[in-house]
Amino acid sequence: MKVETTRGVLYVHSAPAVMCPHIESSIAGVMDQRTDLQWTAQPAAPNVLRTEYAWRGPAGTGARLASALRGWANVRYEVTEEPSAGVDGSRWSHTPELGIFHAVTDVHGNIMVSEDRIRYAYETGKGVPAAVYHELSLALGEAWDEELEPFRHAAAGANVRWLHHVG
Repeated sequence: MKVETTRGVLYVHSAPAVMCPHIESSIAGVMDQRTDLQWTAQPAAPNVLRTEYAWRGPAGTGARLASALRGWANVRYEVTEEPSAGVDGSRWSHTPELGIFHAVTDVHGNIMVSEDRIRYAYETGKGVPAAVYHELSLALGEAWDEELEPFRHAAAGANVRWLHHVG
């Protein structure tokens, strides 16, 4: 059976300096290779660092990276995995306050909400628009986006490694 290869990016938005070697070790364990990450100051928060790691590996690598870092105190991160043959794309977002969020993504990185999740929002909302809105907000990971957005913007001046060129 052929193993599909995909790629993605791990964004560590903020981590205390003391955690950086542990994060690198965890990534190396998942990727089965050493990583020499370049850590820079995170302007959105004092005394924390940020880094990015573009990766390539078998489908499911994104889930393994997200799991390896899950639940670590004071670490904010996101992992993306591009779709590959027969496998949807994914995004994992983690904050210390909210924990981990997972979403299936399309080829453009848009979150795809399943029919069952939408039905659940309708049924849970019981006709109350605010309740339906709340459930759909959860399905889209809006709370994670709100918490991570200042950290994403603070990294706007950081070096970017383009994975591929479209067009």
